[in-house]
Amino acid sequence: MLNFKFSFLIVLLLLPLSSSSSSSLEAIEGVVNRLDAHKPSPLLQESAIKALLKRLLPTHFSSFDFKIIPKDACGGYSCFWITNYKNSSSNSPEILIKGTTAVEIASGLHWYIKYSCGAHVSWDKTGGVQIATIPPPGNLPPVVKDGIMIQRPVPWNYYQNVVTSSYSYVWWDWERWEKEIDWMALQGINLPLAFTGQESIWQKVFMDFNISAQDLNNFFGGPAFLAWARMGNLHAWGGPLSQNWLDQQLILQKQILSRMIELGMTPVLPSFSGNVPAALRDIFPSANITRLGDWNTVNGNPRWCCTYLLDPSDPLFIQIGEAFIKKQIKEYGDVTDIYNCDTFNENEPPTSDPTYISTLGSAVYEAMSKVNKDAVWLMQGWLFYSDSSFWKPPQMKALLHSVPFGKMIVLDLFADVKPVWESSSQFYGTPYVWCMLHNFGGNIEMYGVLDTLASGPIVARVSENSTMVGVGMCMEGIEHNPVVYELMPEMAFRKDKVNVEEWLRIYSRRRYGKAVKQAESAWEILHRSIYNCSDGIADHNTDYIAKFPDWDPYQNIYSSFPNPNINTMYSNRRFMLTESDSTLPQPHMWYSANDAIDALKLFIDAGEDLAGSLTYRYDLVDLTRQVLSKLANQVYLDVLSAFQHKDVKAVESHSQKFEQIITDIDELLASDDNFLLGTWLESAKSLALTPSEKRQYEWNARTQVTMWYDTTKTNQSQLHDYANKFWSGLLVDYYLPRASMYFNRLSESLRNNKTFEIVEWRKEWISYSNKWQQDTKVYPVKAEGDALAISKLLFKKYFDKK
Repeated sequence: MLNFKFSFLIVLLLLPLSSSSSSSLEAIEGVVNRLDAHKPSPLLQESAIKALLKRLLPTHFSSFDFKIIPKDACGGYSCFWITNYKNSSSNSPEILIKGTTAVEIASGLHWYIKYSCGAHVSWDKTGGVQIATIPPPGNLPPVVKDGIMIQRPVPWNYYQNVVTSSYSYVWWDWERWEKEIDWMALQGINLPLAFTGQESIWQKVFMDFNISAQDLNNFFGGPAFLAWARMGNLHAWGGPLSQNWLDQQLILQKQILSRMIELGMTPVLPSFSGNVPAALRDIFPSANITRLGDWNTVNGNPRWCCTYLLDPSDPLFIQIGEAFIKKQIKEYGDVTDIYNCDTFNENEPPTSDPTYISTLGSAVYEAMSKVNKDAVWLMQGWLFYSDSSFWKPPQMKALLHSVPFGKMIVLDLFADVKPVWESSSQFYGTPYVWCMLHNFGGNIEMYGVLDTLASGPIVARVSENSTMVGVGMCMEGIEHNPVVYELMPEMAFRKDKVNVEEWLRIYSRRRYGKAVKQAESAWEILHRSIYNCSDGIADHNTDYIAKFPDWDPYQNIYSSFPNPNINTMYSNRRFMLTESDSTLPQPHMWYSANDAIDALKLFIDAGEDLAGSLTYRYDLVDLTRQVLSKLANQVYLDVLSAFQHKDVKAVESHSQKFEQIITDIDELLASDDNFLLGTWLESAKSLALTPSEKRQYEWNARTQVTMWYDTTKTNQSQLHDYANKFWSGLLVDYYLPRASMYFNRLSESLRNNKTFEIVEWRKEWISYSNKWQQDTKVYPVKAEGDALAISKLLFKKYFDKK
């Protein structure tokens, strides 16, 4: 058994807050106290955490005892307190964990099994749990005499992005949600977004305003695209929503909220942002309703684009907003005071006049507070970074100060790379949450900024006049990079910066269940390479396998890379690689490829000791995939270079190598249950109650991870491959044919001395994609093959220099 005795297992003392920020933070303290007063009874919370223990460690159900304690017992703060159980009888519990809420107790349980027992908990799709190191009941290691008390330095640990519900949660049933909420509680998350099922509420609200069911069919997006319909980016795409879907999701939301509340979490519910059905203009012709511009359609197709926004200054805005909050309370009960609204996220106000902006902000808040006088507006701060040319200090202050202090909380969404708090005087005194964005589109790519995560929240919290009130994770998609999603939530309980090198050494032992020198050495390399990105670029996997360029091969390849460290051009919607006739997208590469290869060799060598570990297998497959994908980027450039030199043999040789890499990666991914396209598709179909729903849901699932949005015969979607995935089945049946069509046309043009017709390739490729999206081929949901053996063979094939 591992013996973990580390210096951080001590009482964490809160640092005093600066006096200049005390007014807004005092207001937040009042919010926290009000929310605490509405927590479930200690008995209900203790029962909920015992049920969690039974799901996680059924063999140790009698080994732990849990007790809710008041904040006074923790010096006035939220905390967990791990002590040895004083009764020495053979049937008594061994460890007593006390906490101010069930979430705190769950965090204490997680802390204990991590740092006293050497266990590890991650998502099932990233290897799952490693609990073999936990001693059997009756033999749990004791803690120090006075116990371990950990206080939260900041009140909140926030979780989710408004699009995570589409990229990750869309096909989940209650069984999967229950596991997620357990994971959230163990990570100490106490402020989760809860967006499921809101279309059912909107249906009831809008019908009260005489909007018909047919009108709503043209308003709601399909299941996989609801996040963007909610934001007013699109309408109807992937729809309509069946009544079955609406009813199922409402039931699911009630289960989600009930469990969150039992565990002492504060769910964040949606509120009205101004996005309305087109039919509302006819019913209320005098209302101030504006049609928004196009959002990423190919040609401005009104079937999907150009949604309608009700101006917050219009009296109807408050009426609809009030009605929505009332309907939520009627369905769910009075479960929260915190509501999310992002009216101005990617939607600029019609004027930059600060007085007008302040009026708009006040109206948005009034729509919440007319029903709930204690309402707090939680707002994503992405707009202040992404649209900084509009949101200058006067405009920022006007919006942030449009509500009373303590009634708004800002998510510094991209603080892990581009923190806004530093350049805005702590959001001009407004409380904020330091957030990690990390992932775009739910892409699968090993990437992280571990050093920043281990220090950034501490620097922000102790900075002069700090108004930081929490840490958060705002990734677009989950179930990847487990190391990142273990360190980040832990920062909610850290007073001091973390020594990442030492933390990773312990992490490796816990994740794999034993100390293996090669694995620890590999993590040392990964820390200074893949997981230490410092170029300030938003990482979005655009490797050429997964996002094949729409590229005219007659253009000069390397002159299209004006700066080797810049691979993105800014879009006011999100970071996207642009494609044009003169710019070849350059995949993000922030580390030495040789470092990753060296780490992979060590991982393979560690297989002698770890071959049976599911967590090891996941990491081995993921790293092998990453190394080969980066190799393919260079091979793609070799194809283009050979074409420009009119070397047909080299074109065909490099093309075959690129295609073989895709085939090899697909075989590798097929050896692990967590990298299968079939799982995604089958989970979508499993929610259907009718044959038509089954076809619709499968089309939604296939389309989101491939073309994403609309096309014409000669124009790919502007968002194609935004949500690309490295999944077995997707590579050989989608990415491989696309590349082969392109390369075959390159070879044919050289052999026949003809011009390469990129428009003809587009026609062929788009037609194939549209048919694939409509297809119903069944893909495996169980892995086949020996991951370690495959990885060894691939390493020897591509990287062994002997």
